[in-house]
Amino acid sequence: MSSAWTVTREHWTISREPVDSPAATALWRAYYTEVSDRWYLKETGRPTAPDELERGIAEETGEGLRAPDGLLLVARLRGEPVGTAGVRRLDATTCELKRVFLLPSARGKGGAGALMDAAEEAARAFGARRLVLDTRLDLVEARKLYAKRGFAEIPAYNSGAYQEIWYGKELADS
Repeated sequence: MSSAWTVTREHWTISREPVDSPAATALWRAYYTEVSDRWYLKETGRPTAPDELERGIAEETGEGLRAPDGLLLVARLRGEPVGTAGVRRLDATTCELKRVFLLPSARGKGGAGALMDAAEEAARAFGARRLVLDTRLDLVEARKLYAKRGFAEIPAYNSGAYQEIWYGKELADS
């Protein structure tokens, strides 16, 4: 896959970026804080404790989203980094979607569709015919997006503390 891979749509630019770039790091922090706080508020009635938050952010390095078998896409709205989507190859015909996220200020402006289109294109470039993902049941906005994009519930293909529902989509040739 080309390292100069970029997609532009209206005011959006989606491009491949290292997982440890300043923009990717800031967006990972925003993503993790949002989903962690949502879980902690539901389960305990309080946001994530600062030390727990820092530990969780540091534990996930994004190593699986590095070449040659992965990539991280960063979405920019009018030049400002506002979202991410990661793709990693699981096998010769399947890729996994990770870290799909837009800052709240960027939601409802077409970025989710642009990110999903770019992620599907990236998966096809890896040779994938299928894209899968896992998520939590309480992330209802994400689940609605996946259903709208043609993903259907599938059996679990992995396990972990926060995987509660799994989706898959057959990719059409572009």
